[in-house]
Amino acid sequence: MLDVTLALSQQLLRLKGLDASPLEALESGAAAEHFARMVAALGGPTDLLERPDEYLPKAPVTIEAHGERDGVVAAVDVRAIGLAIIDLGGGRRREDEAIDHAVGLTEVSAPGERVGPHGRPLALVHARDEDSAKRAADQISAAFRVGDRVLDENPAVLEVMT
Repeated sequence: MLDVTLALSQQLLRLKGLDASPLEALESGAAAEHFARMVAALGGPTDLLERPDEYLPKAPVTIEAHGERDGVVAAVDVRAIGLAIIDLGGGRRREDEAIDHAVGLTEVSAPGERVGPHGRPLALVHARDEDSAKRAADQISAAFRVGDRVLDENPAVLEVMT
């Protein structure tokens, strides 16, 4: 996702005739500073980046989702990941459903990363209760294929059309 976002950002900058590096902005912190100014300009807190825990909701339960074996993330069923997040309440099936901004996933492993039952988890699951956390962890584990090598070697960006 980072590769796609950076490639799209680079294209947008080029379309505007700007010679800037999205990766540099990200790594230097300039992008975060710009985001913080934007949040403040829209009426949000001026210290969101310094004190996010004071403003952002936090789920009461956090557990690790692990694969069954040590190896490398070879493939991910992203639809299954999305459905697991919806089941947690972090998304909606219908327009009238509320979204719980405290629940979801963080530290999601990417293809090529080493993971294991006693090592790096596939993701951290943030949930309202133990049962939904466990259910989501099981769904996440089933959505990842762990092998000895990456199976899908397609680049994040296949082609840039101008």
